Amino acid sequence: MKISVCGKGGSGKSTLVSLLANQAQARGLKTLVVDSDESNSGLFRMLGFDKPPIPLMELVGGKRKLKEKLSEKSIFGETQIFTRDIPSEYIQKSDGLMLVGIGKILHSLEGCACPMGVLSREFLRKLKLTEKEIALIDMEAGVEHFGRGVDESIDSVLLVVEPSFESIEVAEKVKSLASGIHKNVRAVLNKVASDGIASRLTEQLKAKQIEIIGSIPNDATVFEACLEGKALKEGKALESAGKILDSLLSS
Repeated sequence: MKISVCGKGGSGKSTLVSLLANQAQARGLKTLVVDSDESNSGLFRMLGFDKPPIPLMELVGGKRKLKEKLSEKSIFGETQIFTRDIPSEYIQKSDGLMLVGIGKILHSLEGCACPMGVLSREFLRKLKLTEKEIALIDMEAGVEHFGRGVDESIDSVLLVVEPSFESIEVAEKVKSLASGIHKNVRAVLNKVASDGIASRLTEQLKAKQIEIIGSIPNDATVFEACLEGKALKEGKALESAGKILDSLLSS
């Protein structure tokens, strides 16, 4: 199963991806995390790695050479890409947990992130998962990835929603765009400080026909780990992520 995690910027996508990856790994699944967010640089720390893998963008010669390199001899020249085929310098591994990164914006005036969207789309389209393998994709903030076709080969869209008007607007847009390519959307509530706020947020999402499959509680363990740049390995948020993962896997 390929699961994309998307939503408004700052809603907690990377945190949820890390929590889900931890729980998938604990369930004996080979877990591939795909860092498809060109701006957030700390996902590898949340997963417990000392450094990120070399971006796949470098495998195809960088943004300028992307088009010509996609068809040349590399994993992108194949009809299918298995995790075992990814060169070691482009993938981090630890006890069944794997991390690849598409690429990041590194310099001023280097241009838009469109080539990274193209590479994300091609990688996910060709990615072939074997038995007991799961892929979790940390999408870029907002909805542009739908316009680039990155979500075409995704099996499930998981939407992170925080209690803000903007987050609800993004959720409604994600629902609409995902429906256009026949993808189901499920939502996870995050950063909800009270039962009253949770109830109001739930009502608004249900009115937009967005299914909610769980919520991540405010957990001091998560805030401390993020502040210190450490892996998310314990706490109530991790337990909640396990229930969310089970719901996704059983659907």
